[in-house]
Amino acid sequence: MAAEVVAAVDVMTVEQIAASQMGMKALGAGIAVGLTGIGSGVAEMGIGSAAVGAVAENKDMFGLALLFTVIPETIVIFGLVVALLLLFV
Repeated sequence: MAAEVVAAVDVMTVEQIAASQMGMKALGAGIAVGLTGIGSGVAEMGIGSAAVGAVAENKDMFGLALLFTVIPETIVIFGLVVALLLLFV
């Protein structure tokens, strides 16, 4: 009876452990890029509508509105850098 219980326990091999660790790295990288993308989208939602309203009233505000719209997109670049660090370091 005890021999059957010991035989039923699955021992992970080194290859399985390495694959599991790589999977967790990929999952973390995906979460990093996904959450920064969602955060950037939420930020641009308010900024974009305000920028369009400002440009509709005053055409000289276009450059400033474009700058304010681009700033949240840099957060996604930071998320991509974190993802690459997770995968390759």
